[in-house]
Amino acid sequence: MKKLTYYIDRGNDFYEPLYEYRIPEAGVDELYARQLCTYFIMRGTEYELTANEMDGEEDILVIKEIGRNLPGEDEKSFRGQGVHIEFRSPNERENFPLISRIPCSTHFDALRFLLKDVVHIPGIGQKLVTSTEIDEDRGVYVIYVDDLGEADD
Repeated sequence: MKKLTYYIDRGNDFYEPLYEYRIPEAGVDELYARQLCTYFIMRGTEYELTANEMDGEEDILVIKEIGRNLPGEDEKSFRGQGVHIEFRSPNERENFPLISRIPCSTHFDALRFLLKDVVHIPGIGQKLVTSTEIDEDRGVYVIYVDDLGEADD
């Protein structure tokens, strides 16, 4: 893989390029971590991943626009501060309450959390992952979690 490109599905087989990440400006670990996120926030707009493809040395993420991003409780920017993960409740009515934040040494460390259906949050314990997000605006991965056994309630 030499690059990762986000394309917005505009309908009628029209795909508009939104953003591109190239190696070595972004590492392979970051590009793989991005591919595991079901949601993408950029310039105040929320997108949902609909397809993850490859074409030769290019990896492609096809996304659809959801609309304006609704900020969660106690949001903070991590731009220029390294790799971070926020754990939040998926409860929109309560403004996606913050559960915990952790720093990661590398995107490879973040990958461990992004790959899981159940994560262990330091100081809290195991939680069920409901979705994952890369918030480009704030420079943070967001993992939405529920208590084990509560996702279908």
